[in-house]
Amino acid sequence: MCLHPEEIPPIPDETVRVAKAAFPKGNLYMRLRDELGVFYQDEDFAALYPQRGQPAQAPWRLAMILVMQYLENLSDRQATLAVQGRIDWKYALSLELTDPGFDFSILSEFRDRLIRGGVEQQILDLMLSKFQELKLLSARGKQRTDSTHILAVVRDLSRLEHLGETLRYALN
Repeated sequence: MCLHPEEIPPIPDETVRVAKAAFPKGNLYMRLRDELGVFYQDEDFAALYPQRGQPAQAPWRLAMILVMQYLENLSDRQATLAVQGRIDWKYALSLELTDPGFDFSILSEFRDRLIRGGVEQQILDLMLSKFQELKLLSARGKQRTDSTHILAVVRDLSRLEHLGETLRYALN
């Protein structure tokens, strides 16, 4: 698959009309697109694709689908069905209402391509920089996490290890 970078298309008028009628107050994905725009451009992924071959799906769209898939904890098949049938997803992805979608295997191929290319950190950084740009994230001082659950697991493992050693000594 080769990449022919294109400008991100505007949301089709019919998709806007139907989505606004279906969700008068909007929803997460409509707000995501309206307020945050698009995080990625096709050029961000150009290094991952060869110069020749069959045209690839728009990588900016696939990256957004992966984010949306994560938000809803969907399998690849479920995510492609959402792309095919959900108005809010079509809105966020600038798709026509009649867009037929794509095969679910494209998502795993894209994830593999991201990992092989080592750009997973880059796409996270692009999203975080967009959030910082819009003042949704700010730099803070020290950040602490609650490690209680980690300490509890370590304690349980330690107890199991002691129990195993006790049994070994008793059997000897």
